[in-house]
Amino acid sequence: MRTVIVCASVSHGNTRRVADSLAQVLGARVVSPEQADPAELADADLVGFGSGVFYSRLHPALMSFAKALPTGRGRAFVFATSGLPEIPLMPFTRPLIRLLEGKGFEVDGSFSCRAFDTWTPFKLVGGINKQRPHTGDLAAARAFAGQLRARRGHL
Repeated sequence: MRTVIVCASVSHGNTRRVADSLAQVLGARVVSPEQADPAELADADLVGFGSGVFYSRLHPALMSFAKALPTGRGRAFVFATSGLPEIPLMPFTRPLIRLLEGKGFEVDGSFSCRAFDTWTPFKLVGGINKQRPHTGDLAAARAFAGQLRARRGHL
């Protein structure tokens, strides 16, 4: 299964650690939005899109990249890391999922976990979630990737 993961990890490397855990299971290549090649994504069986969360939104570089993708078809998943939990009524992954679906992707699911965050109010106390993502979070990411593989019939 050819898989590419497009990951915007800019603050502490949290999201890249999750992307690398997903990539281990999926045999994927991890690239930044700036490095990603739309032609390579079109040839992939599965494409992951992920970033940290900034002001309750995914990183602008990832969103801009997704908006610029041509309409086509394919399978995708979304993942995120954040200091605060995702609010069920307003999940921060939803706008990207809807955007990808509008581009013709079938989104197979999403994954998110808590991560070290030094956003301004948290910076005053040295940040929150200093040990996250921890081994349990990375194991959960690998389990999510295993489910993606199983859904695609590639055990």
